[in-house]
Amino acid sequence: MHQHEIPAIMRLSLLLLLVAALTARAAAQLPAPAGGGALKPDFYSQSCPRAERIIAEVMQTKQMANPTTAAGVLRVFFHDCFVSGCDASVLIASTQFQKSEHDAEINHSLPGDAFDAVVRAKLALELECPGVVSCADILALASGVLVTMTGGPRYPIPLGRRDSLSSSPTAPDIELPHSNFTMDRLIQMFGAKGFTVQELVALSGAHTLGFSHCNEFANRLYNFRNQGGKPEPFDPSMNPSYARGLQDVCKNYLKDPTIAAFNDIMTPGKFDNMYFVNLERGLGLLSTDEELWTDPRTKPLVQLYASNPAAFFTDFGRAMEKLSLYGVKTGADGEVRRRCDAYNSGPAIPGALGGGGAMPMPMPKM
Repeated sequence: MHQHEIPAIMRLSLLLLLVAALTARAAAQLPAPAGGGALKPDFYSQSCPRAERIIAEVMQTKQMANPTTAAGVLRVFFHDCFVSGCDASVLIASTQFQKSEHDAEINHSLPGDAFDAVVRAKLALELECPGVVSCADILALASGVLVTMTGGPRYPIPLGRRDSLSSSPTAPDIELPHSNFTMDRLIQMFGAKGFTVQELVALSGAHTLGFSHCNEFANRLYNFRNQGGKPEPFDPSMNPSYARGLQDVCKNYLKDPTIAAFNDIMTPGKFDNMYFVNLERGLGLLSTDEELWTDPRTKPLVQLYASNPAAFFTDFGRAMEKLSLYGVKTGADGEVRRRCDAYNSGPAIPGALGGGGAMPMPMPKM
């Protein structure tokens, strides 16, 4: 061994020791997903064993105080997952330096109660096990808890998601389905993300909870014209009494855009199959609801779920589990935010090494 080789070996040993120490420290602070990035249900069993219980307790309190919380959280979860994957990008607040998904028009009506529910859960978890549970996992778990809490199925929720390092203000209006989409467009959009027609219909059953603002279905109530261009008092596919009732409810929607109606007029606070039963009776609220009933590709599934609640619950649970895995970030592709509405060190700059070296963002007020 030559004398000049010894310093190089020593330097290499020191470097390896330093890397090992840093890796051990990072692993102790933030567990990495097992199996090469795979999620697993017991991801927090060692690092934060009470995580699921804490989230469930917060959601129960919130749901009891505001019964529309379940629908709101479900909607926020879908808007999050369908845009860039289930990565809590929808939770990032806009600032004077950086716009986010909040600025997309389709997200303007997302309910504040849903965001508040996630914030409350995050605060409780930070007290229990700081810097461990991601906001993306909180949103996924909260959705599952609230579905079960309102009478719906329990389904597996693998954990270990990281929170996104970016949030696009333009992507939601492009990536999310709109209430006036045709069935062809809906099937194409879901198919492009790997979801089947059956999963599309099953996920639509989430409309058994919550409400929609009048501007989302006013085209069915006022100045309606049939395919031949003939004026109609309202969309003739709607139950007449239901349509006239909605016309009365929504008559001032242009002056007050917050006016809304329940998606499921029969059992609006209960997760059940009544949404599909309503479609058979002409009680669907949105144009896309009616499309599900009239399109031959989806009508048999509507009929199945209307007559067989167990089949709907099974398929909905499977579709939600699949949705919860869509586009997830793991490892270095994301982070565990200290606050769900702000990045830890600023949004990622496209092409930047490490993806997180942007201008620091001031913490927005809640």
